[in-house]
Amino acid sequence: MATRARYKRRRVQNRAGIVWASIVVLILVTVVSIKSISLMQKARELQSREEALEVQIEYENQRSEEIADFERYTQTRKYIEDTAKEKLGLVYPGEIIFKNTDN
Repeated sequence: MATRARYKRRRVQNRAGIVWASIVVLILVTVVSIKSISLMQKARELQSREEALEVQIEYENQRSEEIADFERYTQTRKYIEDTAKEKLGLVYPGEIIFKNTDN
């Protein structure tokens, strides 16, 4: 009888151990799942931010090219002539300027 009682007690203890181990595993799985979901959400946010920054980089590169083109243009004789005509009203000798009097 003593061995039968011991066997029964061990069996109950084993079941209790299995239940506790199952609970711990379930808790771990839940925590890992929740953390995984939050990491995926953060990854999506970072991906959209990266795409926005890539668009901004492309815009800034295009703008840099436009500025470089304008810088080259400002160093040409044509730019100097156009500026002198528009802002200072200068003309070449013998050049005739027609002004619109409708305004």
